[in-house]
Amino acid sequence: MGASHRCRSSVKPSSCASLVFVGTLWLLSASMTAYACPNNCHCTDRNGEVVQCTSRNLENIPLNLPKDTVVLLLSSNRIRNIPKETFSDLHRLRELNLSHNAIESVEVGAFQGISESLRTLDLSNNHLSSLPKDTFAKLHARVRLSHNPWHCECSLQEVLRELRLDPETVNDVSCSTSVQEEYVGQAVIQVLDSGINFCNFHHKTTDVAMFVAMFCWFTMVTAYIMYYIKHNQEDARRHMEYLKSLPSTSHISKEYDTASSVF
Repeated sequence: MGASHRCRSSVKPSSCASLVFVGTLWLLSASMTAYACPNNCHCTDRNGEVVQCTSRNLENIPLNLPKDTVVLLLSSNRIRNIPKETFSDLHRLRELNLSHNAIESVEVGAFQGISESLRTLDLSNNHLSSLPKDTFAKLHARVRLSHNPWHCECSLQEVLRELRLDPETVNDVSCSTSVQEEYVGQAVIQVLDSGINFCNFHHKTTDVAMFVAMFCWFTMVTAYIMYYIKHNQEDARRHMEYLKSLPSTSHISKEYDTASSVF
């Protein structure tokens, strides 16, 4: 519009044509940048972009994803980490599939920017054993966490408390390891529903550790005092023996005994 207006008031038609051409190229470039499909991915438009990056041997989440992405499929790759603000520009994203990767860690803020729009998040079949407490802050999506080597303890309990777990896979979220060995192999939700509180166990473990530490400290102090007393007694004994062995002391003692006999 601006270029056409300037062309109408311009005296040189050739300059006008150049200006319109440059403006068109700029708009086209901006459009391609906003909607370009990442390398090794396939994109289709179904009332919003569907970005298909499944089984592409990816080690990282692609950069410059289309901003109108609604569905992002990244399953069956080799992704190991989800960094902070990875999806922050994808405000229309509703479905995110990260299953069957090698994900070991998810940074706090990884889902910042999509917590309101996202409806489905699949993190199943990865290498997750624990998550920071605020990983899924304000997330409204239904989440799949099944078939990960979870370590059942207080922080996992706090994470699950804030989530909407997918009901179809919730019983497959199980304890691979646990702070209490008897729960290994059991479904986390079933353990928690039975009344077990891993956070209370954590506090009890901490209390026991503090008691043991205090007992050790008291034992060390007592041992030191006993050693100090014994050492002083030994010094005192040696000092008395030394005084008894002095010649002057022996001579005085004999004179005192003689005087006593006379009297």
